[in-house]
Amino acid sequence: MKKWLLLAGAIGSEVTASLSLKGALDRPALYVVVAVGFVAAFTFLFAALGQGMPLGAAYGIWAACGVALTAMLSAAIYDEPLTPLMGLGIVVIIGGVLLVELGSQAARSRTAAPDVNQGGDR
Repeated sequence: MKKWLLLAGAIGSEVTASLSLKGALDRPALYVVVAVGFVAAFTFLFAALGQGMPLGAAYGIWAACGVALTAMLSAAIYDEPLTPLMGLGIVVIIGGVLLVELGSQAARSRTAAPDVNQGGDR
């Protein structure tokens, strides 16, 4: 559970930093938020990996959520377009990340199960 909270922190920090990039064009003081946000994002991601989260799953979820949330929030905050085709792209990204996570879980369960073909006690 802790690794998921850390990953959520990484996602939130990265999205905040990314959205602040656009705002910093008009308010340069937001560059501080950008720098702190990206440092925090990598710190949280590092901590999630330290809790045992697989890199492929963590990075995929982090990236996909970051893309989806940044696109949706930039549409709401900055009135940027969010077209149906962009929405479909977000769905495809999320679906791909879900497949990576499911594959990661399946691989972990296979390696955790004892291999009965290896001999062992006879």
